[in-house]
Amino acid sequence: MHLEEIAFHVAPGAHAVLLLDQAGWHGSAELVIPPNITLMPLPPRCPELNPVENVWQFMRDNWLSNRIFKSYDDIVDHCCYAWNKLVDQPWRIMSLGLRQWAHGS
Repeated sequence: MHLEEIAFHVAPGAHAVLLLDQAGWHGSAELVIPPNITLMPLPPRCPELNPVENVWQFMRDNWLSNRIFKSYDDIVDHCCYAWNKLVDQPWRIMSLGLRQWAHGS
């Protein structure tokens, strides 16, 4: 459904290329890929090409690691706390996603 929604918003005659990691569900044989979309998987274990990996690592390092969770709800609560804490720091998100080699600095 997600790919269908993206395909719907691709301009007529245009083609979208979606970069994605190699999570198992991204390569499912049951995945229906619309004709105006091409999926381009990133190489495995290449966080420098996928800036969101740095976001997850930052959240783990600062708010989610070295804990014992009491329950599933406790995990969800901690993850929501970490996410909301990060969302309150847009400058941090920008710095985590910045690649010096991509910006000539």
